[in-house]
Parts: sequence; C-alpha cells; structure tokens
Amino acid sequence: MSFESSAQPVASIWGGIATADQILPGVWHVSTASHGGLILSAQRQQAMPGALRLEGVHYEEDVDWSLVYLAFEAELKLLRRPGMAASLQLAHDIARNWHPRRYGDFTGIAVAPRDSYVMRRRAAYQAVIGEIVVTAAFGTHEAWVPAGKTGLFGRRVASVDHLGWAKYDGPDVRALVDAARYDSGNIVNSFAAIGAELI
Repeated sequence: MSFESSAQPVASIWGGIATADQILPGVWHVSTASHGGLILSAQRQQAMPGALRLEGVHYEEDVDWSLVYLAFEAELKLLRRPGMAASLQLAHDIARNWHPRRYGDFTGIAVAPRDSYVMRRRAAYQAVIGEIVVTAAFGTHEAWVPAGKTGLFGRRVASVDHLGWAKYDGPDVRALVDAARYDSGNIVNSFAAIGAELI
C-alpha cells in the first residue's frame, strides 16, 4: 500500500506542538512542552493492524509509539536514520513488556511473564486479591513510626486490570512492620505476608 504525506498536525492531546517531524508519510513525531509521541494520518490509522491499533491517532512517546513502529517496521527499516535499528529493537522490547497481549497477537509469539513486567505485576496482584497491601510506606522521620519499624498505609485489593494496576476497595488502614521485613523492591507487599500490625 502506498501512503500519502499528510499535513503537519497543528494540535495534539499533549498540548501545543513545539516540533514536528514526518518520519514516514502520514506518521508524525511531535513534541510539546510536556510530552509527545506519534500522530497518524487517517490513512495510517486505518492501516494499523487491529492487534496494535489504539482508538485514537495519538500514540504517546513512552510506550504506545512502539505499536506504530511494529506495524510499519518494514518501511522504517528502509529509512536511513541514525539509530533506527536500535529504535526498532527497543519497540519490540517495549511492546513485549508493556503490551504483551497486543505483541503476542500481532507477532504470534507468546510473551512469557519473565519478559513482561506488566504480566508479572498482574500475577502478583491477582495472587493477593482480597488482601490488604501496602500503598505507601514511611520511615522513622514520621512521628508515628518508632525506631526499627516502617509505617504503612494499605488498602484491600478488589481486582486487577489488564496492565496490572490494582483496584482497591474499603478504607485506608495504617500499620507498622519491622523495618527488615518490608522490601520496597517487591511488586506487592501484602500485610499478611510481611506480618504488618494494624494500628
């Protein structure tokens, strides 16, 4: 399919456009004062494979841009732009990590949890549905946290969305735990698993 160049976008969902570069006909990379990403022409958006297509024509620069790069990888490989090969590899890595279902549906390659933080986070929260988990932690600089303890705020996990973000219900609760038992590097810390005592 032959794509037509499109007019430079004059607005974006991220604010006023500061810079714009048409990297492929109908694919604009834009930046704003606060964010940016790719904006597709109607023709490009229609050509996006169903597994990778978002509802709108905006694909933000942190994660969603990778979907566009996967969709038009063959064209992008032909560009003589510095770093394009690395950008395409990064697109695969980001999509596999943050959009594992979309990546698997598009490539036909099942994504293993070890290759996707989203899948690991989702599994971790699914394992503690119904339990109270840490939502914030405080050190002894807080007056209510005694020496040797970590102060905790927590809520009960009600469900988990497709990106692994927990949905909570019930009130916030406070607790204390031995400082050595709390590991901020864990994806999730349930009060029960670390022996937190409600206060």
